[in-house]
Amino acid sequence: MSTKEAVLLELMRSDSVSGERLAEMLGVSRSAVWKAIAQLREDGHQIEAATNRGYRLADPREILSEAAIRNALETRAFGREIELHREIDSTNRRAKELATHGAPHGMLVCARSQTGGRGRFQRSFHSPEDGGVYMSLILRPTLPAERAVMLTSMTAVAVARAIEHIADVQVKIKWVNDLYINARKVCGILCEAGMDFESGQLEYAVVGVGVNTARQEFPPELQGVATSVGNECGREISPNRLTAEICACMEAEYEHLVDGRFMAESRERSNVIGRKILVLRGDERFSARALDIDDQGGLVIETDAGVQTVRSGEISIRWEEEQ
Repeated sequence: MSTKEAVLLELMRSDSVSGERLAEMLGVSRSAVWKAIAQLREDGHQIEAATNRGYRLADPREILSEAAIRNALETRAFGREIELHREIDSTNRRAKELATHGAPHGMLVCARSQTGGRGRFQRSFHSPEDGGVYMSLILRPTLPAERAVMLTSMTAVAVARAIEHIADVQVKIKWVNDLYINARKVCGILCEAGMDFESGQLEYAVVGVGVNTARQEFPPELQGVATSVGNECGREISPNRLTAEICACMEAEYEHLVDGRFMAESRERSNVIGRKILVLRGDERFSARALDIDDQGGLVIETDAGVQTVRSGEISIRWEEEQ
């Protein structure tokens, strides 16, 4: 851990602490502490210095930091190696780049903001600085490519649990990759993969998660459509604790990627089953009723032509009454 990250961790643990005490605890010089404080301020941390009191964090809102994530982690592999950016175009793009160069299973790429955050079908994802958790995990599952949709279902359940562990809210899943609180979107998930064509197995998978966490006012085009965990629970949410909790919940469910234990919870959390929906597939649009989600993560629907199952990547779904 760098001196900067160690200083930040001590500031988060204390109401105030002197530079002399920090140097003593960390086994570094006062000059090294001063440089670390300057770097933290440059990163955006609001740190006050008062005579006879020392340094303290002036803003109660947490900023994403490697030290704070590590301090909250309780995993074996997920998130144990971290690459953190203040700004990046896309954590998924960077994670795929690392995966192709041999990055280890469970490596975490995260950022305080994304300039090119995106969801399925290349839709943009609103990712302002310190407005949410923007993260991607590199996984190396032993899984046939045709069962890759299970990763999305698993992630949706795990992230829903993580949010509920951190905040007093109820999270629903809009098939297959969006999480909702009180009928507004709070999280998007994007799973991408590289395949070994000889074996037909996934070479790697990158699971991207974007959660709106901070209390904030959304752009006009998103008002009434999007929300944040902070807006819904009425308090600021620690992006570091939530990142660590997502890693923990995902690691717990990853062991069940093959047996699909999480699919029962996926059905229970669904806000689509039993509702009339509008299916969009290319230029085709038709009404249907969502009946169920099968054990492979497919959505079972009923139309005038009968019952059929649709798979992730083929369609978009919007509630018919919203049109």
